[in-house]
Amino acid sequence: MPFNDLRFSKSKTMKFNTKTIHGGQEDDPAYGSVMPPIYQTSTYAQSTPGGHKGYEYSRTHNPTRNALENAFASIENGNHGLAFGSGLAAIDAVIKLLQLGDEVISTNDLYGGSYRLFTSIFKKFGIIFHFIGMENASNIENYINENTKLIWVETPTNPMMNIIDVKATASIAKKHNILLAVDNTFATPYLQRPLDLGADIVMHSATKYLGGHSDLVMGALIVKDKDLADRLYFIQNASGAVCGPQDSFLALRGIKTLHIRMQRHCENGKAVAEFLASHPKIEKVYWPGFESHPNHDIAKEQMTDFGGMVSFTTNGNNYEEAIKIIEGLKIFTLAESLGGVESLAGHPASMTHASIPKEEREKTGVVDSLIRLSVGIEDEDDLIADLKQAIDD
Repeated sequence: MPFNDLRFSKSKTMKFNTKTIHGGQEDDPAYGSVMPPIYQTSTYAQSTPGGHKGYEYSRTHNPTRNALENAFASIENGNHGLAFGSGLAAIDAVIKLLQLGDEVISTNDLYGGSYRLFTSIFKKFGIIFHFIGMENASNIENYINENTKLIWVETPTNPMMNIIDVKATASIAKKHNILLAVDNTFATPYLQRPLDLGADIVMHSATKYLGGHSDLVMGALIVKDKDLADRLYFIQNASGAVCGPQDSFLALRGIKTLHIRMQRHCENGKAVAEFLASHPKIEKVYWPGFESHPNHDIAKEQMTDFGGMVSFTTNGNNYEEAIKIIEGLKIFTLAESLGGVESLAGHPASMTHASIPKEEREKTGVVDSLIRLSVGIEDEDDLIADLKQAIDD
């Protein structure tokens, strides 16, 4: 794979806001294009069999995708980045590191698509999954045995905003020689860098904040270890779930404004969370920035701010009231996904987490009145006014 050590050594000395724009990147050697060109090609001319300029087939390598993968690695302080056709394709590649009889310990509050992939696809191939509460990292030790090969973490979790101590979990994983993978989609590397905290693999649904404009579907993996990277590159190429050059270009463009977007997401998220917490019709607000949040101190330690994701429930677990609020919003759009510049509202029980059995999701707090907000970068007064009119109506 084409790789410029000098470029990466320089990017490692940059601060984060500079990395989002320059990290892992170089001017196009052909004409000096500041943005990496879109190499819309499936194949590449060879002077002799095997004689090429680093690229032979775009499932294996593509210059635009490689530029994006370098950017992924840079902003997460990794050495190797991989881009996939979706976040689930990235997770799929991680689980393909395992084999029959291997066991995975996962948080019990996670994205419904991850749960579906684990239980409906990989479980039938003989991989065993344990879904447990990880808010106290020491609980993980109770489920480790000789077959445990992977710990899968989301933090903050989707949609309950639980915080898991990555450093403590990494210590447990290393003690038992287990891989630790962290889904960093909600936090982004602007707020949290799991590799620096001891994780082996960082995963992103780049569809969300990294792309940032609700115009692409993509997944990312970032690692430091070359042997692990080579195993994942093999799976990426052999399975073929790669993203195309157009989406790679869009994701590169999105990353360049990640730092300024995340600053506004955090500011607006805080304002919305505080408004909801003060409203008499709202029973509970889930946002790690509150001092009352169970793992607020850990969030403060491993994150630089608390993000733009907020979940809340209405009084009395009233499903009808929750639906009325969601349908009454005018600036927040009722839609799947998150992390775009526009504010979105969703009903996890019937949308993102519908694949999780009701009794299982309700154990973690995903009740019928739960609403999840992805707070965008609009004016905070407009967002609060929109929520107020929908709740008070």
